[in-house]
Amino acid sequence: MKELYIKQKVFSLSGKFTVKDYQENDVYYVEGSFLQIPKTFSIMNTNGDEAALISKKMFSFLPKFFVEVNGREVLTIQKEFSFLKARYTIDAAGIEVHGSWWDMDFEVLQYGEVVGRVNKKWFTWGDSYKVEILNEEMETIIIALVIAIDCVKADHAAASSAATM
Repeated sequence: MKELYIKQKVFSLSGKFTVKDYQENDVYYVEGSFLQIPKTFSIMNTNGDEAALISKKMFSFLPKFFVEVNGREVLTIQKEFSFLKARYTIDAAGIEVHGSWWDMDFEVLQYGEVVGRVNKKWFTWGDSYKVEILNEEMETIIIALVIAIDCVKADHAAASSAATM
């Protein structure tokens, strides 16, 4: 098992942050596009090579996010039409999320087998997540999934605050 930690800087307009291991060594660098349309997040390894890309689809009725790992699309997250509580679906071959991904407390399964766990760390400055990787072949996909879910949540919060103005 491998433990990784994601801690976002609260006031970072560019969306830059790192993913660290247990010894606080950088494992991935994440850089968001602040003014670019469509909004994207690039996840790079320590060599500076892009390992994953998250992008929001523009011009769709409901928000939709795409996650590419090593140049191929591996999953999408799309908002479902509902009147009460916001609901989203994750579409990926064999990948499921069980638990409360809205609270960032969930397991990632591949074909029914747990390959990762995510827990939000409370009482920290900014959003911090502990990510347990149980299948190291899925590491990049799990990290990209966590960051994509966080993007969806931030997008939802921004849309909600804009609607109340």
